[in-house]
Amino acid sequence: MPDAPAGRTPYAEAAVEVQDPNDLCRASSLQWLVGKDRSEIPVPVDLTNRRVACTTCPRTEAHSPYLLNILYDAETNRVTQVSCG
Repeated sequence: MPDAPAGRTPYAEAAVEVQDPNDLCRASSLQWLVGKDRSEIPVPVDLTNRRVACTTCPRTEAHSPYLLNILYDAETNRVTQVSCG
C-alpha cells in the first residue's frame, strides 16, 4: 500500500462504519426506553420513519426496515417494544 501524505490516514486504514442490516432503523440505540414511561420517548427532528403506537392500537401493515416502531402498553403507558419494521 502506498504511503499516505503527511498527516493523512491511508484510505484502507480509515475507520468505516458498517451498519447492521438487522438494525437499519437504529432501534438498538433506543432499547433503553423499554420499561420507561412513553413520555420519555425523545422527539426526533425527522418524524418520517418513526411510529409510536399502543400495543392494541390499529396500525398499518406497512413494513420497512427503516421504520422505527416504539410500542407501549395503553394501560400503563410503559414502552414494551422498540423494533424495526
